[in-house]
Amino acid sequence: PRHSVSVIIPTLNEAGKLAFALERATESAPMEIIVADGGSHDDTLRIARSYGATVVNSPTGRAHQMNAGAAIARGEAMLFLHADTLLPANYCDAIASALRRTDVVGGAFGFKIADRITGRWLVECVTNLRSRILRMPYGDQALFVRRWAFYALGGFPSVPIMEDYEFVRRLDRLGRIAILKDPVLTSGRRWNRFGLLRTTLINQLVILGYHCGVPLAKLAS
Repeated sequence: PRHSVSVIIPTLNEAGKLAFALERATESAPMEIIVADGGSHDDTLRIARSYGATVVNSPTGRAHQMNAGAAIARGEAMLFLHADTLLPANYCDAIASALRRTDVVGGAFGFKIADRITGRWLVECVTNLRSRILRMPYGDQALFVRRWAFYALGGFPSVPIMEDYEFVRRLDRLGRIAILKDPVLTSGRRWNRFGLLRTTLINQLVILGYHCGVPLAKLAS
């Protein structure tokens, strides 16, 4: 049911973006919103509590934080949301509809970049094609998963990078991964920081290094 979705947001000094993500997340009336914080020194925790979110503290690291949030989540579906990403309207209904299929174990939303960046249409197109054809969405597409499937996989692997990539690879072995039509709207700050070509190149080299066995600590650095 639509009211059985737990939204889990890992944060670290996200005061500039979090309020927008929380405002959108509350509109669909999920069961709960959990902010899993990795030691913020700004107003992140105050903002989280002002929106009624439950705050849990965790060692820094997205995998550790998402697992800490999941540990106290009560929903039958867990939605892992980046703090700079806006969910589509009625996202709880969309998740409930996808999970009516018994073979679906989890999924993600379509992908759209919020900022105006030269060539953003290409990034959006490639990302959406990859996730739909290969069934390999990434964490910035707001991954959701059935509760039993999350625990069957032991949660996110405790690695410094690529935790979402490895989690989705394992999830695909349990059942179907649904890619929903409505997109999330994610911040373009990483593309603004490094540029479209450089960011894309870095991402692809990290994936290549991962498959070639480069140590994850080295990839993260």
